[in-house]
Amino acid sequence: MRERAVPLLLFAALAAAPFLGFGEGYALTLLARAMILGMAAVGLALLVGGAGLVSLGHAATLGVGAYAVVALDANGIVEGALVLPVAIGAAALFALATGAVSLRTSGVHFIMITLAFGQMAFFTASSLAAYGGDDGYTLYARTELGGTRLLEDRLVFHYACLGLLALVFLFCRAALAARFGRVLRAARENPLRVRAVGFDPYPYRLLACVIAGAIGGLSGVLLANATEFVAPSYLSWQRSGELLFMVILGGLGSLHGAILGALAYVLLEEWLSHLTEHWRMVFGPLLVLSVLFFRGGLAGLLAPRRR
Repeated sequence: MRERAVPLLLFAALAAAPFLGFGEGYALTLLARAMILGMAAVGLALLVGGAGLVSLGHAATLGVGAYAVVALDANGIVEGALVLPVAIGAAALFALATGAVSLRTSGVHFIMITLAFGQMAFFTASSLAAYGGDDGYTLYARTELGGTRLLEDRLVFHYACLGLLALVFLFCRAALAARFGRVLRAARENPLRVRAVGFDPYPYRLLACVIAGAIGGLSGVLLANATEFVAPSYLSWQRSGELLFMVILGGLGSLHGAILGALAYVLLEEWLSHLTEHWRMVFGPLLVLSVLFFRGGLAGLLAPRRR
């Protein structure tokens, strides 16, 4: 229970946030954005912490999910029962196709290939003139649920994001605790030994890429609804770098650490931008120092100490 206390307290704090000073529209939107990016970071943490696969193209799955919402919105389809499966399926298929190629390599080569696929997706989105091209696309309306526009209520949207974040967290935690997760971690440490005992790491890693891609697609749907606007920047390698940094800041190997890292990143960025227009000059060194001195990340600081 001591090890489960941090994620339980984290979700409880997010559930109580609207009644503890974050009830205003802008504050709720900021928290929703942090939870959505935290969801994408949890999917990336499954790859980085679980399988040891550092991807610089993870934001592409988020963008694929967001542009699936755009394509359906342009054709007048806004029902969540159709939008969610299409967006998640498109992102999962993208992850399957790119992962099947990328996983033939490892180390720096894997990083560069995922970066290349991410940039290909970015430039493809930039060339879609029907969906705004470089200028982006403004949604006509948020995704409907059963014919109702519940997601237009900021409080409802906040708890929808929180509920989906909790489901994604529990699913990834269960996956890592199962045999699937044990094979992933073993292959991360010593792939040759895993093959020697009869397991081929490739299909397990590919499935991890597909799961992370599906989670990225779900995050893209929510992000498109949160901002009601989609742009090619959603797929950029800079966004992938931000997600990777959230995972590292929260603590590698910790799923709730990815959520902590996303919250800290978004809230710190917002706070510093109100203090000075040169906030990036302060933000950058703070992030570097946090990586240097918080070796276990934010999750390591909050974890119970062991002898």
